[in-house]
Amino acid sequence: MRHQSPSSWAAISICIAAVVHFALGFSIEFSVDEAHYALYAKHLAWSYFDHPPLVGWIQWPLVSLTSSEGIIRLIPELLWALSAFLVYQVTLEIHHLIQGRNAGYLTTTLPSANLCGLMAVLAIIAAPLPHVLAIGLLPDTLLAPLSLGLMLMALRWTRKDHFSIADWVITGLLLGLAGLSKYTAAFTAFALLFVFLSSPKKAWISKPGFWIAAVIALLVISPVLYWNWVNDWISFKYQIAHGSGGTWAWRRVAAFVGIQIACFGPLLLLGSYTFLKNCLHSQKFVLVALLSFFAIPFIIFAALSGGGSLPHWTTPAWFCLAPFAGIGLAKAWAMQQRRAIRILFVGQILICLLGFGYVLAGGVNSAAVKSNPIADLYGWKVAGQKASELAVATKANGIAVQNWTLGSRAAWYAQPLPVFVLDQRQDQFDLWFGQLPAGASVLLINWSGMAFEPPIGGNLAFEACEPLDSLEIIRFGQVLSKFDYSLCRNWQDAGIAR
Repeated sequence: MRHQSPSSWAAISICIAAVVHFALGFSIEFSVDEAHYALYAKHLAWSYFDHPPLVGWIQWPLVSLTSSEGIIRLIPELLWALSAFLVYQVTLEIHHLIQGRNAGYLTTTLPSANLCGLMAVLAIIAAPLPHVLAIGLLPDTLLAPLSLGLMLMALRWTRKDHFSIADWVITGLLLGLAGLSKYTAAFTAFALLFVFLSSPKKAWISKPGFWIAAVIALLVISPVLYWNWVNDWISFKYQIAHGSGGTWAWRRVAAFVGIQIACFGPLLLLGSYTFLKNCLHSQKFVLVALLSFFAIPFIIFAALSGGGSLPHWTTPAWFCLAPFAGIGLAKAWAMQQRRAIRILFVGQILICLLGFGYVLAGGVNSAAVKSNPIADLYGWKVAGQKASELAVATKANGIAVQNWTLGSRAAWYAQPLPVFVLDQRQDQFDLWFGQLPAGASVLLINWSGMAFEPPIGGNLAFEACEPLDSLEIIRFGQVLSKFDYSLCRNWQDAGIAR
């Protein structure tokens, strides 16, 4: 039987992972973020309260045709596969860059480009957290392939004597689309600028193509700027407050780094360490500049983690690190460090499989476990349908929930009823449905995973709430959560601004 080439194994590995993602995509309901961004597609706009619009725009064709979670999730699944493919391509380009600039021993001792590409792909497949973004569409799912595309253009600029107008146009489009994906694309833009600065003898700022790229990028992101201009720059205000978090503490930074290693796996770290130790020789500054596609966002998010930062925010950065890790892992493989690589790869794959099984099982409910985060993924579809029926039967003005995380699922699964969020924090629901009008009666959904006392009596409260029904969510014989429904009458609002 003919042995498969490394490139074939890379393609086979990506396809196997894609099949797993496809199966899981049809097995679980939307998470809070997925439902929120799917609602973007239901309420098309130039931008949104918390993020730029591309995460909604890209879903609009499928969301307008179906409400099937599995079909809508084809988008993040394809984006993950594209990201994995780009990891392979970027690895080849970095390999060619090293070979082209290191005549001598490194050229002969560096493993083949295809083997390096395979190792990079396997390192990404073995990383647990990217699989979450492969199933559920987040802005980071979009930013990952766009960051890799910009990294590819940076490599092309480094290797080519002449950067054509077409190259500059593509770079501008990629920058603009990245800006339409997530505000943290600014970190990727800084990395690209660092690459330009790493070769001071190559003119770029005086080139017409550079300014053409800048204009194109600005035009592409102009909808975001316009929307924020007419909405008092609320997105920027929110993101600055959201990113800075609470009181800064070193222990949070240490926890963040530890969680990052757990979420993305030591395989990427081993490969990166080997690359820095054994493959970073001449033209160090150029390679270090390319490494800034990982280093700049990671360092910034690690610093922000002192006040509060989420693990998945760094995902595009880890995708950009994977090509370097792939070259390092291939080098370690050639240096007979195969046992360590095999152990780490198999161990991380087992962790991924256990994670998939844990999600499908609905997590674990027990007295020893304070909360079951997986319970959040089940029950909202039937709960939303029941809420819709009760709201219609009671002639309620809409549905009310405690906060936006509950509101996203309620609004998606109880469409087209308006959903009002009772906390006093401004969010996207204020823009979509407005504030709950005085005198209104609503169907209140109280979920056991985030239970609260309905506001009754006084201003910004109901006159009374009448329990109507309840719903238990059971999976494989265990009760995951419970939904309580109440009819809350006569909302009191004296007009105090939020």
